[in-house]
Amino acid sequence: MTEIIPYGDKAVLVKFGNKINLKINALVHSFDALLAKKKIEGVIESIPAYSSVTVIYDPKILDFNSLAKELKTLLKKGRHFHSDFHNESIEIPVVYGGSYGPDLEFVAQYNNLSPQEVVKIHTSREYVVYMVGFTPGFAYLGGMSSKIATPRLSNPRESVPAGSVGIGGSQTGIYPIESPGGWRIIGRTPLKLFNMQKEPPVLLKPGMKVKFVSIDESEYQRVRESSE
Repeated sequence: MTEIIPYGDKAVLVKFGNKINLKINALVHSFDALLAKKKIEGVIESIPAYSSVTVIYDPKILDFNSLAKELKTLLKKGRHFHSDFHNESIEIPVVYGGSYGPDLEFVAQYNNLSPQEVVKIHTSREYVVYMVGFTPGFAYLGGMSSKIATPRLSNPRESVPAGSVGIGGSQTGIYPIESPGGWRIIGRTPLKLFNMQKEPPVLLKPGMKVKFVSIDESEYQRVRESSE
């Protein structure tokens, strides 16, 4: 059941549920797209997440009740939420283990698997970008097997290289830029996920399907040099 809840004095939270799944996430991003198209005067920004959209507004122009009324009208169009979501897909080449994935061995031991089995499981799935955040272009990917779920580091690293592929609990994701991070790093991609010279600057966006492909170091260098 969808809820519209005050979220401080300048925001509204539109909740589509409490679960993380494809159906709810598709509703989130469809509603966000519909909201952007509507261009309600006084709405400053909308922030989609796993199962909700935070709508930030200017209280000098809108109040909660009038904005909630507008949002309810949009929600009634839910049956028309777009159907082309999840149509885009991309393969992400990854070197697993070694200096590229210093936590691969730990992830394997924690789950009573071999490193090769972890890689096989990680590359066997097609993931969906549920949301983007934390750092510019950081994609939270849904659909990872629980067989390789691993707790985050108790003490996050001060610096994680750009392109690092990590596991945090039951989620997997890619660090687009060098940044602090607490996820277990199992590999690294040579692709640039954030590039200010491109438009849009981020490679991954919500709704895209992602498939990881295991490569060796020579292929990593070749792809990296070609993308410079």
